[in-house]
Amino acid sequence: MTIHAERRGVAAPPDLARSWLLVPATKPENFTPAAESGVDAVILDLEDAVSPPAKPAARDRVVEWLGRGGSAWVRINDATTPYWADDLAALSAAPGLAGVMLAKTESGNQADATADRLPEGTRILALIESAMGLEAAPEIARADGVFRLAFGSGDFRRDTGMSDDPMAMAYPRSRLVVASRAARLAGPIDGPTISTNETVLQRDSALTASMGLTGKLCMHPDQALAVNRALSPSQDDINWAREVIAELGEDGERVRDGSDLPRLAKAKKVAELARAFGLD
Repeated sequence: MTIHAERRGVAAPPDLARSWLLVPATKPENFTPAAESGVDAVILDLEDAVSPPAKPAARDRVVEWLGRGGSAWVRINDATTPYWADDLAALSAAPGLAGVMLAKTESGNQADATADRLPEGTRILALIESAMGLEAAPEIARADGVFRLAFGSGDFRRDTGMSDDPMAMAYPRSRLVVASRAARLAGPIDGPTISTNETVLQRDSALTASMGLTGKLCMHPDQALAVNRALSPSQDDINWAREVIAELGEDGERVRDGSDLPRLAKAKKVAELARAFGLD
C-alpha cells in the first residue's frame, strides 16, 4: 500500500468525511498504512472482502488492532447472517471502534437491533444495497444510531438489473439524498469507482457531487485525492463565499432583500466546509 505525503492533510470529521477507504479485514498489514494514508475515514471490511471460513480470524485481527491504539470504522455482516451477532459481540468492547457500517440494510428494525447491541452512541452507517433497502431508506435514515446512509451501488445493480449509466442510477442516488436530508442526516456516501483510471474517477466523483452526495467509498488510498478534491469547495467557490460574506455581513446585517438570504446561507456553508477541510 503506497502512502503519498501530499495526500495528508486535515482529516474531516465523520459527518463531513468525503473519502471512505474499504480495507479487507484479511490484510491486517494494511490497517495502519490505510489510517495514515490521508483518507478521511477507514472501514475495515468483515463482509464481502472475507470468505465465511476466514471471518472468525479476520474479526480477531480487527479487534486486536482496534485494541492496540488503532481507530477505524468496521463493515459488519448483514443482520440476516449468523456472523452479524458475532461481529457485534466482538466489537462492542473494542476501544478504537469509530462506528460500524451495517451491510445490506433493508429495514429500520435491522439498524435498531444493531444499535441495541453496541455501546450507546455508537454511530451506524447504513449501507443500502438492494431495492428493498432503497424503498425503506426513509425509515432506515430515522432509525436509532443511524449516522449516514451509504450506497452499495454494485450490489444494488445486481439486485435490480440496472446499469451503471448515470441516468439509471439517478433515482437511487436522489432518493438517498432526499431521505438523508429529511431525516436531518449528513449527506450520503456514494458507491466506489472500481476503475483505476484517473479520468474515470474524476468523472464519477464529479457526478457524486452533482447529485448531492457528500462522500464516496474508495477501493484504494490513491483514490482519496481525486475524491476529496471533487467533494470539497473549489478555490473559486471559496473566493465567491468570502466576497458574499463581506458584502452581506456574517450575520446578514447588510442584506437588502429576500434574494440575498439564500446567497448568504450558501456562502456560509462553503466557508464552513473550507474551514473543516483546511482549505481556508
